[in-house]
Amino acid sequence: MRAAIVEAVGKVSVTTVPDPTPGPRDVVVRVAACGLCGTDLHILQGEFAPTLPIVPGHEFAGEIVGLGTDVAELALGDLVAVDPSLYCHECHYCRIGRGNLCERWNAIGVSKPGGAAEYAVAPVANCVKLPGHIDVKDAALIEPLSCAVRGYDVLRSTLGAQVLIYGSGTMGLMMLELAKHTGAAGVDVLDINAERLKTAARLGCSRSAASADELETERGWDVVIDATGNAGAIQDGLGRVAKGGTFLQFGVADYATTAVIEPYKIYNQEITITGSMAVLHSYERAAALFATGLLDPSVFISDRMSLEQYPEALQKFKAGQGRKIVVEP
Repeated sequence: MRAAIVEAVGKVSVTTVPDPTPGPRDVVVRVAACGLCGTDLHILQGEFAPTLPIVPGHEFAGEIVGLGTDVAELALGDLVAVDPSLYCHECHYCRIGRGNLCERWNAIGVSKPGGAAEYAVAPVANCVKLPGHIDVKDAALIEPLSCAVRGYDVLRSTLGAQVLIYGSGTMGLMMLELAKHTGAAGVDVLDINAERLKTAARLGCSRSAASADELETERGWDVVIDATGNAGAIQDGLGRVAKGGTFLQFGVADYATTAVIEPYKIYNQEITITGSMAVLHSYERAAALFATGLLDPSVFISDRMSLEQYPEALQKFKAGQGRKIVVEP
């Protein structure tokens, strides 16, 4: 089969590799679409993936074309979206229900061969069968949506909150949609990319700007979400949180990124600073929300490219062009 391979730091190609073989409780998925994500850029620069080479791609969906000997829950021809998370179920964090913090954390497309290929193997337990009205080529959006759902689980948002989101890429826009559906009184979006801000306005944000200085506010924002991973945005956002408010680090920053906090201000104003890591008990809920039409795939997916174009797609994503880019093997 054909697959994209991150061979070494900064080097990615598309080549022929052996077809995958399922274990007893695995399925083989013919990939219909695989989304690109900031994690893929981190893998390319030598972060996240424990070893290289690796077939990337942790946002994918497709058709089951192979079954392990002990699989009875799904059948050949079923269309599924795949939760890439692989937990050990044995460590302290798994035992207390925090599998996303697993001490032996693995993921399809990060530490195991992923969906940037014609075929991928996944545990049957990680597959969510799709209802008939969903186009399987759109269902690659379910995985990033499940990360956004996890983010809102962490926030435990209250009704009537004023929300500020840094970044109007795919994840920022998903956080915008969830904020609207979880009772926010206002949702403002910041981005230096004017084209991306147009999409945020199209989706109904309250206000949009290139800088928070352009937005009038008496007391700051109750909830500030960084969906960029950019050091400058993070530092600015930490200073925009209202008294009693929460700052959520949702964007994936480089390992070396740092920010300065003001401990007295955090104490005196009871500010919460928290993070959200990947998926936790949120994938099936994201699939259910997706099935209701929460997201319009025609708005979120800006580019559909072939698997052979994977290196070009990655460079396009790195350049900040478009919104969600998917490859379709």
